[in-house]
Amino acid sequence: MYSNKNEGPRRGRSFDSMNIGFEEKLLNNEINKSTFTKIEENSEKKNTSEKERATIIFSLKNEVGGLVKALKLFQENHVNLVHIESRKSKRRNSEFEIYVDCDSDHEQLNEIIQLLRKHVNVVDMEPPDNSCLQDKDMYNVPWFPKKISDLDKCANRVLMYGSELDADHPGFKDNVYRKRRKYFADIAMSYKHGDPIPQIEFTEEEVKTWGVVYRELNKLYPTHACREYLKNLPLLSKYCEFREDNIPQLEDVSRFLRERTGFTIRPVAGYLSPRDFLAGLAFRVFHCTQYVRHSSDPLYTPEPDTCHELLGHVPLLAEPSFAQFSQEIGLASLGASDDSVQKLATCYFFTVEFGLCKQEGQLRAYGAGLLSSISELKHALSGNARIMPFDPKVTSKQECIITTFQEVYFVSDSFEEAKVKMREFAKTIKRPFTVRYNPYTQSVDVLKDTPSINSVVEELRHELDIVGDALMRLNKQQGV
Repeated sequence: MYSNKNEGPRRGRSFDSMNIGFEEKLLNNEINKSTFTKIEENSEKKNTSEKERATIIFSLKNEVGGLVKALKLFQENHVNLVHIESRKSKRRNSEFEIYVDCDSDHEQLNEIIQLLRKHVNVVDMEPPDNSCLQDKDMYNVPWFPKKISDLDKCANRVLMYGSELDADHPGFKDNVYRKRRKYFADIAMSYKHGDPIPQIEFTEEEVKTWGVVYRELNKLYPTHACREYLKNLPLLSKYCEFREDNIPQLEDVSRFLRERTGFTIRPVAGYLSPRDFLAGLAFRVFHCTQYVRHSSDPLYTPEPDTCHELLGHVPLLAEPSFAQFSQEIGLASLGASDDSVQKLATCYFFTVEFGLCKQEGQLRAYGAGLLSSISELKHALSGNARIMPFDPKVTSKQECIITTFQEVYFVSDSFEEAKVKMREFAKTIKRPFTVRYNPYTQSVDVLKDTPSINSVVEELRHELDIVGDALMRLNKQQGV
């Protein structure tokens, strides 16, 4: 995060999605980190080929140390915890439930359920699914969402700047602002896929802060922003009421994006890990904050706020080629190793957040971190900044600066060029499968064997038949 005051927010590098400190915080520091550690490898490998993925959901009884006792049962019975999180109960609003993905066979699952009932209330369970990935190569693949509703499982794993603020945050000592931040965090934390995003009645102070940012940035856009941005911003003004005196509603923006590129907005309370954030992009879902920066300094924020999201990201998410570029970074991250995810996140940082492109022989900005920061937007295009061609192999190794301006900016001739380069880079990521997004079901198809690949081939043949028919009709009309 930022310690120096630089105008405009940035999505800095964060921690992996299994950041245990976050889980501890949600559970009031009840559990020790070691409880979550994976079972030693020699224990894990027992009967690996017979174990399949199972899900258990339970709530805690009124018992001190209940969660510690429950999780120890998994360890003592050699059940590997693949994914664990807490989430607000759908049954009782005042309670939290614990959601656990584990590797288990039917006999082992029944045994662990009986033991768990002594310490917790077992709410639901899904037994091992014979369709789950069982290949030896898939055993250590990190969990990833397979359908869009699975984002409910990871969208609330906020690592930083949710309802809590650091001591150096501009709003730390402002109790009214902190209460307002909690209000926005609660909205995001209770949101589920398919829900309409609640309408917000922004305060006069929030609108005024937004207005300052909107007015100052719009002075620079004609000479600094890429043509795609300049094309889409007026459309947002027309259909989503982007104005100096009005903060757009996320539901209106989400509806607009869905019609333009298939992207939707999902409210989020604060920083997500790179893995969780990129996973949303795979489903054309953009996790978007809804709070406004503190009014004491409208041109500075230590985190992404709604000014950054709406003015920086949204106009380009309405551009089909850019939307596809963003989604392909997300798809490449699914099931990738921590190291690969970090490389992809770094490429995202230097493109979607701080990217430059060439248009009519001039440098123009398309990165949201630039398009929402007055001082850095000026700096990046001043002629004094260091500029290098975008090359994922090089870019992925560049340090992401989160306290001052970037040491280097990367430029592409077009989104298409950047997309082609990212596709080639994605092929170097070691996964025992590839994934394909299915827009009809809003899910990802995992292509890991001959049947799954043949299924895609059949779909492509049908699509090619449609293209062939269209060409034939066109030729007839032209008398060819």
